[in-house]
Amino acid sequence: MGALPKPEIIITHDGDLDGLLSGMLLQKLSATLYGEETRLLGYQTHAWQSRCLRENSAWVSDLAFEQRMDRINWVVVDHHITSATPTKARLVHDLGKSACLLAYELCREHGLESETLDRLVHLANVGDLFLQDDPEFELANDHGTLVKSYGFWNMYSLVNGDPEKLLDHPLLEVMRVKREVEDPMGLNWSRQNIQQISPTVGLVKTVVGNSNVILHRLLGDAGVSYRVLLTLNRIGGNQFMVSLRSSDGEALPVARQLQGGGHPNAAGAALPKSVQRVADAVEYLKKALNPIDDGNGPAGLNTEALFENVES
Repeated sequence: MGALPKPEIIITHDGDLDGLLSGMLLQKLSATLYGEETRLLGYQTHAWQSRCLRENSAWVSDLAFEQRMDRINWVVVDHHITSATPTKARLVHDLGKSACLLAYELCREHGLESETLDRLVHLANVGDLFLQDDPEFELANDHGTLVKSYGFWNMYSLVNGDPEKLLDHPLLEVMRVKREVEDPMGLNWSRQNIQQISPTVGLVKTVVGNSNVILHRLLGDAGVSYRVLLTLNRIGGNQFMVSLRSSDGEALPVARQLQGGGHPNAAGAALPKSVQRVADAVEYLKKALNPIDDGNGPAGLNTEALFENVES
């Protein structure tokens, strides 16, 4: 596959286990190849898209490949859908694998592997791709919830940047209890609190439990007619993010209507910063996702125009 360029920095998605683990694996690989630790930075998608790319060389994981990342001595390890074609950067890409699995395959090419990492990466891959038929699906989700509950950098600090220490971490017992107690309670409450956004999209309110698990279980509920379910969360204190889930690939097209992206059945989007209240967010979503009739037949709301009027 050729030598990997020495990175000035390693950048990953800040927010979930796939980003954390892929970032730590690349950091470990860089230390193995070049004998020194490379700084790891984490970004949420909306912050990353506005970041200036100053580095001459970098490794990036779990952040969708964009044309601006097509740079000499840049390596991008990712599994999100992209329309950009690399001509200068090295893109390690597979829609069917998590970023951490792709990063681990790079590690194995350079002799960096262990039974602990084999198992941890398997669990992270199951959780990130939401492979519900895997017999260890619940344990995989517990590992993912660990990062969601305690935070990206808190977990990085607790394991001292060593990915192997994430496997069977003592805090997983807390995640198991939370899952067994909170998820059924949260599912029952959320089932009764779904608000229509459009005939095919429902907004699910959550109060407790793993929202990802709750949405997927609701999608399989015969009493729920919506093909796409979303949750609304505030990020950074002043902006709303929607997470969308589906069973048959409809989540990504809806996310794109909101200027977002992701995977076919698991996608997300940040709402304009001008949307400050929950009621405003609901109204915005209804206008964006419902057809309007201007006398020439139904058409979707021009969400790009709405974003143009928002301060960056």
